[in-house]
Amino acid sequence: MEFHQPLPDQVLENVLENVLHFLSSRHDRNAASLVCRSWYRAEAITRSDLFIGNCYAVSPNRATTRFTRVRSITVKGKPRFSDFDLMPMNWGAHFSPWAIALSKAYPWLEKIHLKRMSVTDDDLAVVAESIAGFQELVLVCCEGFGTRGLATVAGKCRVLRVLELVDSVVEVAEDEEEVDWISCFPESQTHMESLVFDCVECPVNFGALEKLVARSPSLKKLRLNSYVSISQLHRLMQRAPQLTHLGTGSFSASEAVAIGDQEPDYASVFAACRSLVCLSGFREILADYLPAIYPVCTNLTSLNLSYADINAEQFKSVICHCHKLQALWALDSICDEGLQAVAATCKDLRELRVFPVNAREESEGPVSEVGLEAISQGCRKLESILFFCQRMTNAAVVAMSKNCPDLVVFRLCIIGRYRTDPVTHQPMDEGFGAIVMNCKKLTRLAVSGLLTDRVFEYIGRYGKLVRTLSVAFAGDSDMGLKYVLEGCSNLQKLEIRDSPFGDEAFRSGLHHYYNMRFLWMSSCKLTRQGCQEVARALPRLVLEVINSEENEADDIEILYMYRSLDGPRDDTPKVVTILH
Repeated sequence: MEFHQPLPDQVLENVLENVLHFLSSRHDRNAASLVCRSWYRAEAITRSDLFIGNCYAVSPNRATTRFTRVRSITVKGKPRFSDFDLMPMNWGAHFSPWAIALSKAYPWLEKIHLKRMSVTDDDLAVVAESIAGFQELVLVCCEGFGTRGLATVAGKCRVLRVLELVDSVVEVAEDEEEVDWISCFPESQTHMESLVFDCVECPVNFGALEKLVARSPSLKKLRLNSYVSISQLHRLMQRAPQLTHLGTGSFSASEAVAIGDQEPDYASVFAACRSLVCLSGFREILADYLPAIYPVCTNLTSLNLSYADINAEQFKSVICHCHKLQALWALDSICDEGLQAVAATCKDLRELRVFPVNAREESEGPVSEVGLEAISQGCRKLESILFFCQRMTNAAVVAMSKNCPDLVVFRLCIIGRYRTDPVTHQPMDEGFGAIVMNCKKLTRLAVSGLLTDRVFEYIGRYGKLVRTLSVAFAGDSDMGLKYVLEGCSNLQKLEIRDSPFGDEAFRSGLHHYYNMRFLWMSSCKLTRQGCQEVARALPRLVLEVINSEENEADDIEILYMYRSLDGPRDDTPKVVTILH
């Protein structure tokens, strides 16, 4: 038999494909694909996880043509500022073209993760009916779909393992009735590992839910909505003691109290869940029930109390047991006193988020520099912080920069415009300057308070790893933005609102914009002519001008600029103008 020796290039590509299978980081894979054409081809056919950071950066057809063996895909839509009602309704980010393309190109697809996308019931039907082995659907901050779409997914996806609805809007049309989607899961034993529906603002069929949990032995994560009472939670936990992640639902008085019956022993059922490490929920909380969770606190690594409006004393009764905690979300109702308790107990804390109960500018906030400084002294392993407050000092921020040098994410949101340091009455420049100087791993930064161009000089000089920067009500002149665009070589996402940056500052980033995922500027000092000049200079960027009304006025209310391999989109609403 004649033996044909393979060509050297073919041998090399076969070896390369086997090596690339071990490369999991998308950033490393992107770098590998740029080496040469053979690496480009090999990387494409070995990529099983596809991440699309902007649904308009590449068309679905282009993505599916290049990457032919994808099993998992993540697609992001609207920019983050859409969370603050800064974008018009029906702006776009429709999943429909993606749903059609994915169902045709990847009949073996297992996972879809979407964030800030507009998803319809028909889109969900396309996925559920076209992909027989579909296993995982995660919708974060999405809207447009309802219980009918969820019913289709539950009924058609027979091997579904994960269904997570996170901060999404589940809609019911006025001419439609709510569909009992929980009852649509297979009646046989399921493969469910994660079921998250805490954002669904309508009742669920509890009887069907209880049966579903009972026939899902692999279920590890369950997050319930506010229509599930604490007595119903008790029954679910009895049937699923293997849970590792639990969202409790309402956590308030149950029907049993109303009719005078004796309540279940909630503490015992929590104690029986020995694997529980992540606890959230507590919507409409009645603090009298908090002692029920004490038995699991010692093993918790994550605790989310961002819906629990509890005071410092109530919070302290819980947190004093949480010595292993690594992630904590809470409302500022816990006060500085609560944060001091965190500092004293949670020595392994890596992530902290403190949200405001009252976000009005004129209110006196219950957390301040006192709590932040306590955290910096007690939680020195901290890597990520989001902190809303009404007052803050430079000294406290400087202390955090020195005590927590491993910070990767620092987002300090001082509620109220142009707030100075209340002790020195100086701008907050030195505090944020210290963060970028001393925290060498910093990749994400949000600044607030009264800030001059000096802070942007610090950021441009020292923030060499910063990839995401959020700015509001800050700066003196165009120089501030110039410092950032000329100095932050790794900048990917830049969000600016209500700041005095104009055309000259905008043009100073021409050398870098092709390397960025997007730039958002709203209520700044841009003109249509200045934006038009940038659009002509950088034809592979898409510049969207978003005005509240159809007009050709020179002022720019919102500019959203992003790179795209396929040029301007064709689904813009009337309030969006794409500059050429």
